[in-house]
Amino acid sequence: MKYIQFDEKRPYDLVALGRAAVDFNPEDYYKTLAESTKFIKYLGGSPANIVVGLARLGKKCGFLGCVSDDRFGDFVTGFMKNEGIDTSQIVRAKHGEKTGLTFTEILNEKESSILMYRNRIADLQLSVDDISAEYIKKTKALLISGTSLSESPSREAALKAVMLAKRTDTPIIFDIDYREYNWKNPDETSIYYSLVGREACLIIGSREEYDLMEHLIKPDMTDQESAGYWQGQKAKIVIIKHGKEGSDAYTYDGRQYTVKPFPIKKLKSFGGGDGYASAFLYGLLEGLDIDESLELGSASASLLVASHGCSAYMPTIDKIRDYITQCKSEYGEMVARG
Repeated sequence: MKYIQFDEKRPYDLVALGRAAVDFNPEDYYKTLAESTKFIKYLGGSPANIVVGLARLGKKCGFLGCVSDDRFGDFVTGFMKNEGIDTSQIVRAKHGEKTGLTFTEILNEKESSILMYRNRIADLQLSVDDISAEYIKKTKALLISGTSLSESPSREAALKAVMLAKRTDTPIIFDIDYREYNWKNPDETSIYYSLVGREACLIIGSREEYDLMEHLIKPDMTDQESAGYWQGQKAKIVIIKHGKEGSDAYTYDGRQYTVKPFPIKKLKSFGGGDGYASAFLYGLLEGLDIDESLELGSASASLLVASHGCSAYMPTIDKIRDYITQCKSEYGEMVARG
C-alpha cells in the first residue's frame, strides 16, 4: 500500500532543507580527541547526508541551505555537485558566518561522541528570501531538518518552505534531528518542532526527540500515543527509533512494523540514522512496502556504523540488497515484521 502519494511528473525526488557541515573523523580512532592527531574530512550534516544517500541510490535530489563563503563552502557544494545533487539553491553567508565543523571521537564500537562548533553558523542564515515556491513545486517531497528551526532567520525560512509545500501539494518529511547547540530551552524546541510535525506526512525521530517535540503537548507519551497523536494531525507514517533495539513504523491504517538492526561489526556508534532515512525514503519513492523499506533502512544504517564516515560511504542499492541477502542466509529470513 502506498501511504504517501508522490507526483511522478516532478523532476526532483526529494529536496532537503537544513544543515550542511564538515565532519572530521579521526583516522587514529579508539583514542580520545585529545590523543587523536589525524583526521579525515567529510561532508556532514544530517539532511546533507540524506540527499547524498538518496543520490547514491539513484534518486535526483536538491538542497536548500546556506554555507560559508570560503573554501569549506566550496567543499560542501563541490561534494554535492559531484554526487549529482542540485546546488542551485545553496546560498553563501554574507557576514562572515562559518560552515559548522564537527569533530568526532571514536573510543570503541559502542562509545563515540561529537564535538560541534556552531557559533555564528552559516546554515542558520538561510532566509525567507532564499525560498522559492517554483523550486518546491519541482520536488516530489520536501525534507525539513529540525536543526533548521533552532534560530532565526533559518526557522522562518523553514516555516515558509513548509507553507509553500502545503500550497503546492508537496509531501513534507520531518527529520527531527535534534542537536542541543543553538536551542535555548525545551519549550522553544517543542513549539517549533510541533509546528512542522503537525504538517508532516512522515516524521522520523528517536524516542527522545519525540519527547522534546511533545514537551508542551503531552509529556511522557508512549510510542503508540505519539503515533496516534501525530496521525491525528497529518502524518501517514510515524517512525520512532530506539537505537540498538531497532525502530518501529506506525502507519495511519493502524499497523505497526518493527525492524531490528542487521548484525555487523561496528566501527562507531553514529552515522547510521542518515543511512536509515535515505534508504527508507528510497523505498517509499519506489513504491515498496513498508517492511521492505524498513529493511533497506536498517541495512543501510548497519553498513554506515561499520564505515569510517557517513556521506562518503553511503551505499548503492546493490550493496544494500547484497548485504540483506547475506544476513538473511546467516540469521534468518525476515528482520522487519508487521
